[in-house]
Amino acid sequence: MHEELFLIGRIIVGLYYLYNAANHLIVATEPLTQYAQHKGVPAPRLAVIVSGILLLIAGLSFLLGVYPGLGVLSLVLFFLPVTFKMHQFWAAQDQQQRIIEMVNFTKNLALMGSALMFLMIERWPYSLIPRWWPW
Repeated sequence: MHEELFLIGRIIVGLYYLYNAANHLIVATEPLTQYAQHKGVPAPRLAVIVSGILLLIAGLSFLLGVYPGLGVLSLVLFFLPVTFKMHQFWAAQDQQQRIIEMVNFTKNLALMGSALMFLMIERWPYSLIPRWWPW
């Protein structure tokens, strides 16, 4: 039963990151680019696309159960710059904006922390990689 619950969780998390990848790459590329530009991100469109690709890699990795280390690395590469550049709650002048940025900042840290915990699981149940596969 634990393996099935892990699979359900993996599907939910994988779809969450795939949904956000689609937002970056297809649905909301322009608004996200404008927001990144507003936050002072250099090459904002490229940053949105690269971040979307990192989310896509992580989402597919978790959903399919393949190369979870690569999925975790993709999320760390996504969350570190995004969290500290886009959600600078300490710099927000407006109290309501400060709260919103702090919520997003701490949410991103928690998501990154939970992704790092996946590294402890050596073989993911119901992975598309066969059990005999050496990696």
